[in-house]
Amino acid sequence: MGFSNLLSGVLNFVTFVLSIPIIGAGIWLAKQHNTVCVRFLQWPVIIIGVFILLVSLAGVFGAWCRVSCLLWLYLFVMFVLILLLFVFTIFAFAVTNAGAGQALSGKGYKEYHLGDYSAWLQRRVNNPSNWNTINSCLSDAKVCNGLDNQYPTLAQFNASSLTPIESGCCKPPSSCGFAFVNATYWNESGTTPPASADPDCKVWSNTATDLCFNCTSCKAGVLQEIKQDWRKVAIVNIVMLVFLIIAYSVGCCAFRSNRRNGAYGGGYGKQSYP
Repeated sequence: MGFSNLLSGVLNFVTFVLSIPIIGAGIWLAKQHNTVCVRFLQWPVIIIGVFILLVSLAGVFGAWCRVSCLLWLYLFVMFVLILLLFVFTIFAFAVTNAGAGQALSGKGYKEYHLGDYSAWLQRRVNNPSNWNTINSCLSDAKVCNGLDNQYPTLAQFNASSLTPIESGCCKPPSSCGFAFVNATYWNESGTTPPASADPDCKVWSNTATDLCFNCTSCKAGVLQEIKQDWRKVAIVNIVMLVFLIIAYSVGCCAFRSNRRNGAYGGGYGKQSYP
């Protein structure tokens, strides 16, 4: 076995092992309470991870067994995979680039606005069919349960570090000027002029199953947590992409070595002699 074949096999075995964290990242996304309701986000990660796993296995057998036809197929598919992973990673960074929480004076938590996020993500959550599913899922997950016991006073609530979903879905926006009763129950105080009030103020409901789940701030909170999770997955993808490019380069050397030695048919019985 030539050095390039051996190295290609080793690198593809490493790539095979590294594909497991990609699949794991997709499964992790599927189990996050903020993304379990958004099925269009985690499946591409899982599919790419499984694809990398299968392609890496083909590369291992093609290099170590000197099966040139399998190695050629591996290189072609690997090139397509690298291109897809590169495009997907750029896309993930692009759609999650915009959007950030707004710090509030005297508050430990931030608030989020839907218009700050990318148009692509906004379209996903603004689609009535998508949001009805997400809304129902978040309500069933009871993401706001326990906040009233956890932060019984206004001072404790203001000092809290709410998650983006808790901030956007479990309370009205601060601009509404509602009076605190508990973390999930607020009364209108009449201090905010109607002309300048956030439209979410009219959507807010003290009903435990409604709260602010239909607010644009809730959609923004969902997108913020998705953004945070996707950024973590995108970093894993970048590491994987580097290894794939290295493995592909070495695989090209192995394929040229096989051709140079006349191993077009490949296999264990095909040997070349000086």
